[in-house]
Amino acid sequence: MREIWFTVLVGLTLAGASPALAQAPKPVDTNALAVTGEDRVLGKPDAPITIVEYASLSCPHCAHFATEVLPKLREKWITPGKIKLVLRAFPLDEPALRAEMEARCAPPERYYPLVETLFETQDKWVVAKDWHAALERIARLGGIGKKELDACLSDKALEDQVAQSRLTAAQQLDVNSTPTFFINGTKYDGEPSFEAFDKLLSGLAGKS
Repeated sequence: MREIWFTVLVGLTLAGASPALAQAPKPVDTNALAVTGEDRVLGKPDAPITIVEYASLSCPHCAHFATEVLPKLREKWITPGKIKLVLRAFPLDEPALRAEMEARCAPPERYYPLVETLFETQDKWVVAKDWHAALERIARLGGIGKKELDACLSDKALEDQVAQSRLTAAQQLDVNSTPTFFINGTKYDGEPSFEAFDKLLSGLAGKS
């Protein structure tokens, strides 16, 4: 699996995220979007609208969505039970891969708070000379000790799981940039504004 991971990392050329939330023309394999026990769900599981986001924890566009757009979506759409968000890994580099592994080593209820911290501090740990030490400091804030973190980052099964998330997205869902969103099975590319999301979600809610 590790050989596959590095082949994908080298072989895929990532397109820059566009500023608009645009529907992709190609159909996708909706079976690959089914929510499973491996997913971390933000919101009520029975929410009628599901957003699956493929993101890299080292991606600045993804950090912008997480820190500027998602809080507004949580207030208006997620907390009231209208939508749920499923964040899936599409790591662009090794620091993002290890950061995702770190987040997944936390208890499920701590996953999104830790991801939020990783996005908020992205400009510090991503560019750090010793990003492993930087991630260790963030892990401590999430209640993960050094021994536990070292075991987590050397967990090959977890590494394969995160790598497979990217491989599945690239091969079955035609994901080639981050963030990429699937809203009730329809693919949308680009870095969206809250206004674009709100308009789109309002239209979907009106049809339900």
